[in-house]
Amino acid sequence: MEKIRVLYVEDEPFLARIVKESLESRDFEVSLVASGADAIPEFEAFKPQICVLDVMLPQKDGFSIAKEIKALSPGMPIIFLTAKVQTEDLLKGFASGGNDYLRKPFSMEELIVRIHNLLNITANPQPNSAGNGPEKISLGRFVFYPELLELHYDNSVKKLSQRETRLLQMLTGDMTIPVLRKDILLELWGDDSFYNSRNLDVYISRLRDYFSGDPNIEIITKKGVGYHFVVRSSDD
Repeated sequence: MEKIRVLYVEDEPFLARIVKESLESRDFEVSLVASGADAIPEFEAFKPQICVLDVMLPQKDGFSIAKEIKALSPGMPIIFLTAKVQTEDLLKGFASGGNDYLRKPFSMEELIVRIHNLLNITANPQPNSAGNGPEKISLGRFVFYPELLELHYDNSVKKLSQRETRLLQMLTGDMTIPVLRKDILLELWGDDSFYNSRNLDVYISRLRDYFSGDPNIEIITKKGVGYHFVVRSSDD
């Protein structure tokens, strides 16, 4: 069985050694880089399947590295490791191309679950069974293309991350009923911890912002339950 190649960028020697050895003991192939300046050359040489980046690094931070990686490989999944927990930090990370966050200190079991979960999301998009071009879902003035990871509005195209795409698929799968918050957390993050719950809040806020151009679309929070995606008729 082929090992999963992980580019791991971390400047804390003790933590780096523990994580690298733990991943390798579970059949991952890990390339460890200690400096932000060396990350991109190693990315191009190693050709990883997923990147795990510390945010605070010497010479170049994780957000800057993520932007460069996404320019080279737009579909590359990226997990940030950080002690930062403020919403603005999460938004900055997602804006730079990150797919997931893991707060320090973390358990190896959680990191491994996140890696596998993110690889499953990126490697197994929902197929179009009809086979007549990419699936499209009309949402008011928007058109959602899950397989293309795109949201179209008038003449503009918004590229979505894999996790944004899967979340929107869950919300629009059956718009007659709300989607349970717990179901979303388990599907997209593998657990329903408080930290992942905060991540979900950020993703919901981003989707609401994306759809702000159509006043007939609303993502309603059902307190204690989940979210209900609503597309109202323009006559309502």
